[in-house]
Parts: sequence; structure tokens; C-alpha cells
Amino acid sequence: MGSAHRSGGVKRSNDSTRLILTTIMGMVFGYFIGISCPSVSLSKINLPSNLLSSFDVSIYDRADHRKYMMRSFPENLGSGNTPITPKIYVPTNPRGAESLPPGIVVSESDFYLRRLWGQPSEDLTSKPKYLVTFTVGYGQRHNIDACVRKFSEDFQILLFHYDGRTNEWDQFKWSRLAIHVSIKKQTKWWYAKRFLHPDVVAAYEYIFIWDEDLGVEHFDGDKYIELVKKHGLEISQPGLEPNNGLTWQMTKRRGDVEVHKDTEEKPGWCSDPHLPPCAAFVEIMAPVFSREAWRCVWHMIQNDLVHGWGLDFALRRCVDPAHEKIGVVDSQWIVHQVIPTLGEQGESGRRDKAPWEGVRDRCKSEWAQFQDRLVSADKSYLAQNGIGRL
Repeated sequence: MGSAHRSGGVKRSNDSTRLILTTIMGMVFGYFIGISCPSVSLSKINLPSNLLSSFDVSIYDRADHRKYMMRSFPENLGSGNTPITPKIYVPTNPRGAESLPPGIVVSESDFYLRRLWGQPSEDLTSKPKYLVTFTVGYGQRHNIDACVRKFSEDFQILLFHYDGRTNEWDQFKWSRLAIHVSIKKQTKWWYAKRFLHPDVVAAYEYIFIWDEDLGVEHFDGDKYIELVKKHGLEISQPGLEPNNGLTWQMTKRRGDVEVHKDTEEKPGWCSDPHLPPCAAFVEIMAPVFSREAWRCVWHMIQNDLVHGWGLDFALRRCVDPAHEKIGVVDSQWIVHQVIPTLGEQGESGRRDKAPWEGVRDRCKSEWAQFQDRLVSADKSYLAQNGIGRL
């Protein structure tokens, strides 16, 4: 019994030794195979197609990721740990971008709609040349629809929504290609100051900043632009139907001319025939600005004076000579329907006054404040530069 036990122990010991030796030899053999064949093509291995495709995706994803990471960090193009980003200072770059190479600086933008896929160079099949903005409430949707139909594909449509309702406008096919900005209870000049910076709208030759209550039966956008260019108008508006919403003689439509640039007003209203309201004047309900004129006008809009009253009398400061570059296009005319929809968004602060009356009071107050600021700014400039009163 004792010898049998010893012989069994020796046999198990020999089996264990052979297993260890076999494992070591296999590892050594695998090592030499590995270093002699460092790469193996998966395409030459007969694997199920679904498994192979998953391997391919995984490998390609990792390869693309490595390439992306290399492109995402230009410093990796240098040698060792030394970055190759140059020290740059370009004082002629836009403010804040002086440390960038001019070739990467993009100081202007646009409202062109782009895709989320494909090549950026293939996004746009056309580029609108003009920008038309309306400040709107949903109640005027049918009138705005009629307005938009008067503009061709050369015009980009931008709607500022003061009532917060935007999705409902998708009932109109053109609305899906329009730009929509929605902030409640604001005016078009508030929107213009914040969303129509000259560098943002630099792609457009002319910018329309229109109210929502305009009748356009006798208006055509393309013909209007033709006349504006023909007569060299930097700031303009369509003529107004004489029987509706007329405040100033200057904006009254004339039936015998394409464009007019001056008029006669009530006695004593015009100290100079080349000054507002007899010339160099359009109203703020439907103005159209050239790209160059708008760059100046935008800077004159005050952040806190949201109704724009008084601005029309100061537009002449942005073009020269103003009495030749500001005018009214008579052969493309509109009707001011005088619908105080924005006034309904206001508050009077008193029980005996309607909401629109509170809005009107603020308009008048802003007009006076704007005039005071302009006079004060003129005086400060003249004093700082040692110039006597002109």
C-alpha cells in the first residue's frame, strides 16, 4: 500500500512538470511568431461578415479619432513638447482679436441657414442679397403673408415676434425658410439694436426695417431695389397713400414721378429746404437702408430709447449730401393701415388710460430725450475739439 501511494505521487509530479514545460514552450513560440508577424490583416481571416464589419468600424473609428485629435491640436505638429503657435499681435484686427492671424479672423456674419451635414461649401444653393425684417404679432399674420409675397428669393425674411408666438407661422411655406426671433413686448428698434449689428448684416446690400401694418398691393420688392439704385438712395421708403396714416408731406406719394427727394411743408416748418422735414427725411415705419448707411444709423440708436422717435430727423447725419441720398420711392407705394397692435402690449399705469396711451406717452418722452442727447453730444464734441458753434 505504501509503495503504491509513492508511485502515484511521482506520476502526478511528472504530469505537472510536463504541463509547465508545455506552457512555457507555447509562450516562447507565440512570442517569436508575434515579433516575426507584427500585423495581421483582418480581411484575410475568414470571419462572419457581421463580426468583421463591427471590427472594421471600431478600427476606423479609432483611426479617425486619432487623426481628429491631431488636427484639433495644431501644437502637435511641432517637435517634442515645444509648441509652434507663434506670438501674434495685429493692431488692425477687430478689437479683441489682435492675437489672431488675420487669415482666421471672421468679423462679419449673415443669416444664411446652413445644414448640419455635408460639406459647408455645398450648403448654399443661393445667397439672398437683401434683408427684410418685420416686427410682428400673430394677429397680423395674413397681412405679413401678403407682404412677404412681394419679395423674391433675393430677399431674406426675418421676423421679430413681440408676442412669443412662432410655431404657428409654419402654416406659411415661406416661414420655414425665414429667421424667427422671439422676445415678448419689445419694439423693432430694440430688436434692431441687438440683432442687426452692422457686422451681422454685412452680407446684405439693403436692409428693410418695417412695421407689420403696411398694405403692399402696389409694391414690388425687386422693382423697388431697381429704383433705389437708379436714383442713388442710401436711405429711403416707399411713398405713402395720401389718404391713409399720413403725417408728413415728404412721405406723401406723388403720382407723376418715380422718386422725390424734397417737398414743401407748412410755413415755418423748414428753416432750410435741404433739411427735415422738407428734405433728407423718411419716417421710421418703413425705412430701407443701404449697408453703408445702416452701419452709421445702428450706432445712433439708443439702447434705452426703444421706439425710435426722433431718429428720422437725425438720419441725415449718416449720408452726405443727405438731400440727394435720402428720398421717397413714389412708383412703389404702400398704405399705412395704422393698426396699433404693439400698443396693446403696453401699460398706461393709470386706470383711466388705455394701454396704447401709455405707449404713446413714452414715445413722446423718448423723442424729447433723443433730441436732448443729440444736442448735448454736438456741444461736447465742439467743446473738446475747440470748435466754435456752427
